[in-house]
Amino acid sequence: MPLAVYILGLAIFSIGTAELMVAGMTATLSHAFGISVGDVGHLISYYAFGVMLGGPVLTYFFLKYKVQYRKVLLILLALYVVIQGLSAFISSYAILVVIRLVTGVLCAGCLSLSLAISMAMVPNHDRPQAAAIVIGGFMISTVFGVPLATMIDQQWGWRITFGLVAVLVFICLIPLVRLLPKVTGGGQIKMEEEIKAFKNKAYWKACATSCLILGASFAAFSYFVPVLVDITGFSMQVVPFILMAFGFSNIVGNTITGRLAHHHSLKIMLIGLTVLSISLFAFAIFAEYKTVAIIAIILIGLSGVPMNPAMMARIVSVAHPGPMVNAVHTSVINIGLGGGSYLGGLAITNGYGLRSGLWIGAVLAVLALVSILPYIRHRQRGWS
Repeated sequence: MPLAVYILGLAIFSIGTAELMVAGMTATLSHAFGISVGDVGHLISYYAFGVMLGGPVLTYFFLKYKVQYRKVLLILLALYVVIQGLSAFISSYAILVVIRLVTGVLCAGCLSLSLAISMAMVPNHDRPQAAAIVIGGFMISTVFGVPLATMIDQQWGWRITFGLVAVLVFICLIPLVRLLPKVTGGGQIKMEEEIKAFKNKAYWKACATSCLILGASFAAFSYFVPVLVDITGFSMQVVPFILMAFGFSNIVGNTITGRLAHHHSLKIMLIGLTVLSISLFAFAIFAEYKTVAIIAIILIGLSGVPMNPAMMARIVSVAHPGPMVNAVHTSVINIGLGGGSYLGGLAITNGYGLRSGLWIGAVLAVLALVSILPYIRHRQRGWS
């Protein structure tokens, strides 16, 4: 595997860490900007909304105008370094919101182009592995990136943490200037097939379920830290290790579902959503008990985000997996990610308590489960 593929994975790891690291910095950012814990959680939402907006628009642009992937990716990474670096020096929450939106858009472009370039650099039979390395950067960011960012924040403050993300992306950018090959967006967008997919109700039903699953997961995850500290009673020194356990659970769950999703997507989603719903309700009710909290977080990690392979298998079964179809589905997922986080923060800000994010997550998980129950009766017809 070319070295550049691993460096692209490290760059995406850095960018993925930036999206979610504020979840471990709620107290620090709340104090620094004079805002509520809910408003801090909204910063995850704004980043996700940036990804949501950037995904389809940039994908269409890249394909329509056959841009040179190498040149555009390097420009996007350089812009990311500058704008993320600026976030370490600002003192205005409003400016930080704008920065989160812009870096979210840049994230969408960097991820799309990193995947395209990594797969273009290797033979066909190695393309899934190359893509897995790049996407793996995002997965690993929950295991190491977010806990490490939390530790750095505790020791040296949020500005250093934000700045280090920019530095790490810059470190990746330097060798990529020399290592990346010239790759141009090829082929025409098959709009007839894409539009046919968008007219398919089964596609939008699949998107709706995906949105609810991510909404449930991140309505809870975004506020794990204040719940664990202020309700469960863990010290901030312990919290990064709990977040690391959550990240490891994501990887284990994703590994299992990745192997089974193609043939058993319905079963995976039924079991996963049942576990996710029960775990969120249990955490919301018994959050003051440390053992219950840890078990619930591990189960949420195993059953929430790791349903992504099953979600993708469902999308592929009902629609031609073209670039715009995938981009729109990714955007819908980010609506769920950002929306869940936003709703949790809104409830907390309006005085419903730190557990309200868990309750909202539990309700969204139940709604997602209800959305797939009709398919049990006619499973022989699949997701259509």
